[in-house]
Amino acid sequence: MTDSAFRTRSARQRLGALSGAGALLALTACAPVASVEPGPQAQDPACADVMLTLPEEIGDYSQRPTTSQATSVWGDPSAVVLRCGVEPIGPTEHPCVAPAGVDWVWIDHQDHVQLISYGREPSVEVLLDGDQLSEDTTMNAQFALSEPVSRIEQTRQCTDLLDSGQPDEG
Repeated sequence: MTDSAFRTRSARQRLGALSGAGALLALTACAPVASVEPGPQAQDPACADVMLTLPEEIGDYSQRPTTSQATSVWGDPSAVVLRCGVEPIGPTEHPCVAPAGVDWVWIDHQDHVQLISYGREPSVEVLLDGDQLSEDTTMNAQFALSEPVSRIEQTRQCTDLLDSGQPDEG
């Protein structure tokens, strides 16, 4: 191959790569970026494992870009918000659910549900907008997000008050 043929071919390859990058930017520019505060341990390598395996869709909601590391959002406006690297939650009286083998502490708020993974560090927090999500989509979100979160090693499990040896105060 002559030197000028090499330069021409190389220039075409660079142009093709730039065109592809431009198309990718055009596609991502269509989805508005969500502003999400990162968790204090967002840089933990375990969060990267979680983020790489998140679903692109939860129910009818598509994943969209965020402003912070180890965060993700589905829907516009945000119906589901995930933050990896939040502070772990300790023992609590809030109920615990375990879809797909991941323990989540369930905290009801007036306008949303907050789920915090239990027994995994770093912890993952999920906010589910109660005004936008049906009960089916809320359950779907728990299952869809449990598989990626299961990549973080579990060191503790939720226990039922009746199983803990505590006397029943009923």
